[in-house]
Amino acid sequence: MSKSICQVSVAPVRKEPYDSSEMVTQLLFGELCEIIEVKQQWVKIKIFFDGYEGWVDYKQISFLSETEFTNFSQDNSYISEPFSLLILNNQPFPVTIGAEIHGSIIDNVFELAPNKHFLIEGVLIKGKQKKEQILELAFKYINTPYLWGGKTTYGIDCSGLVQMVYKLAGYRLPRDASQQALEGKVLSFIEEAEPGDLAFFENQEGRIVHVGFILTDQKILHAHGKVRIDNLDYTGIFNSDLNKYTHQLRLIRRIF
Repeated sequence: MSKSICQVSVAPVRKEPYDSSEMVTQLLFGELCEIIEVKQQWVKIKIFFDGYEGWVDYKQISFLSETEFTNFSQDNSYISEPFSLLILNNQPFPVTIGAEIHGSIIDNVFELAPNKHFLIEGVLIKGKQKKEQILELAFKYINTPYLWGGKTTYGIDCSGLVQMVYKLAGYRLPRDASQQALEGKVLSFIEEAEPGDLAFFENQEGRIVHVGFILTDQKILHAHGKVRIDNLDYTGIFNSDLNKYTHQLRLIRRIF
């Protein structure tokens, strides 16, 4: 199976191989994936980090040898600021928080592919972080607009926010809220929760459809319209702007 890497700032991953198809997630710069199928200009990929599958335009990825893929997958750093710049051929190359940098970095320069050398002007984060840094990372996304399938500070969904923050902190979570709700340890009461633990919410059919970060003082940070802070209690999320409950609480989990 062929391997590849995202070579643009952010690439939409679509449900079907055409431009008007629903975006199910995104590839960020430097993210690795496996090639499953090729159909004209479209490539079906499986994202290395979370196993998510979808279709991308082949022009937005660069193919890797098995050796390059193996080397890249063993050494990851991430851009840790909401908006940042790389420099390619003396031209600005904008990237967002969560962009992946692989391999050796010499004098702030790394190689994405032969003859593609990038100068790093952003701040990097690497390795497992302490739990108190979870919310520091989450607050970097505050006021980001909601975008179904989004994973960046230009637009993000609830589970994308949770996955990206924990990824930056050095932890691997699945892409969707229903999958994330199976990770970690279940807590019995809100009072047991620590800042950075996750609260999950269900729809009328009992299916988990939403997730957010528990804060202090019965608050929650989550993506709903935008990344925002609302009140949290045993019923669920109370939106003071709308003056009503918007999400029904299902369970609370501690990832670490």
